[in-house]
Amino acid sequence: MILSAKYIFPITSAPISGGAILVKDGRIADIGDMASIIQKYPDEEVTDYGMAALMPGFVDLHTRLEKTVLRGLVADQPYAKWILSVIDKSTRLELSDWYDSAVIGGLDALASGITTVGDITSTGAVLKATLALGMRSVVYREVGAMDKMRVQYAMHSAQRDIDQWRADCVGTNTQIGIAPAAIYANNPQVFGLVSDFATKEDLPVAMRLAGSREEYNFVMYGSSMFAVDNMDVETRGYVEIPPWLPFGVSPVRYALNWGAFDAPNVMVIHAVHLDDDDIRKLVEKDVAICTCPRSNAQLGMGVAPLSEFMRAGLRVGLGTDSPAATESTDMLSEMRTGLLLHRAHNTNRFLDAATMLELATIGGARALKMEDEIGSLDVGKRADIIAIDLSSSHQSPEVNPMSAVVNTCSLSDVLMTMVDGKTLYEKDHWNVGLEVAKSIARVIEIRTKLRA
Repeated sequence: MILSAKYIFPITSAPISGGAILVKDGRIADIGDMASIIQKYPDEEVTDYGMAALMPGFVDLHTRLEKTVLRGLVADQPYAKWILSVIDKSTRLELSDWYDSAVIGGLDALASGITTVGDITSTGAVLKATLALGMRSVVYREVGAMDKMRVQYAMHSAQRDIDQWRADCVGTNTQIGIAPAAIYANNPQVFGLVSDFATKEDLPVAMRLAGSREEYNFVMYGSSMFAVDNMDVETRGYVEIPPWLPFGVSPVRYALNWGAFDAPNVMVIHAVHLDDDDIRKLVEKDVAICTCPRSNAQLGMGVAPLSEFMRAGLRVGLGTDSPAATESTDMLSEMRTGLLLHRAHNTNRFLDAATMLELATIGGARALKMEDEIGSLDVGKRADIIAIDLSSSHQSPEVNPMSAVVNTCSLSDVLMTMVDGKTLYEKDHWNVGLEVAKSIARVIEIRTKLRA
């Protein structure tokens, strides 16, 4: 199979004008100018996308596909109120609801050019959904317990699920990881136990950290909306006994002190409220960073110091975060919002469109330590490829086609999404082994229940 288009963005090398890609056995077998590729492989079927760009699929380091059903239902709230509202609504959902919600989220992701997702779950519904859809994913089993007496039980339950999930994923595009719950919902012993288990079992770790000012104040001063007087078990389900005292350190320092970064493959999500010393510690531990510009802005969390991360040499990528916050799983919007926010936030370093494309592709792959397989269009890598239309009247790709993708493209411009050489999405049509209409009907039913 040969794919061709006006532009090809390999990401790790210069763009190709009038190029083509040979896909064979799920991998990229050759890449070059269109005439040469077609001449070398005359028997291969050719699909020409015309005035479009072929590029590696987007790597979404952090989303919550199970929360898709909640989008629009918890709107216009700052982070602390938003997260508590999401928790309250989540108690009304059953396992089957989470699954159908994750399916719809996965379909949205494919339609926006996302081929790989990182997702944190305690239910496992997103695992079943991504397996059914054929997406590439890293699914992290969340583990948390605020009460010290429940820590070992929480770890035992997580280990049991992880063993089962890993068995279910043999021979698929899905990896399993582990994720400690947020600081304000976790006994500190969990962080060290997670690191030990991840090291022993060779599991990637993802942890949401330093995301909001409320979390920072909670750790530093023992105050904020997450303080113990707002965390009674009846309404929040966090604790039975108030366990929290201020520690006088940043969230990063707190997590570091409890061994949260001791595993060999750790990724921190958000990383908004930290200082230069925190960044140095993350560099020492080779911690990857997932920044989520849209949700951080939407929920009033702040702007992560992306330029400082890159200057320090950290592995950095992008995440779309929960659809309950951003209302869409959309990497194109994520890149554009991130570009504008960081240009405004740090006028000393001007980020360009090519950099944002790198973060959304090879940057995410490096953060997951999967850059040898995905994230760029290189011979031998998995054929995770997307096509984006550049023919609209508002677009002028002739001068800078990468800028046109980041600054002018939207979801409606995604023409095709391919994972492992299999086309899973083609302009308003999904080639997946599920009844899309049935999943949509189920989500409508669930949303009706949530609004009641």
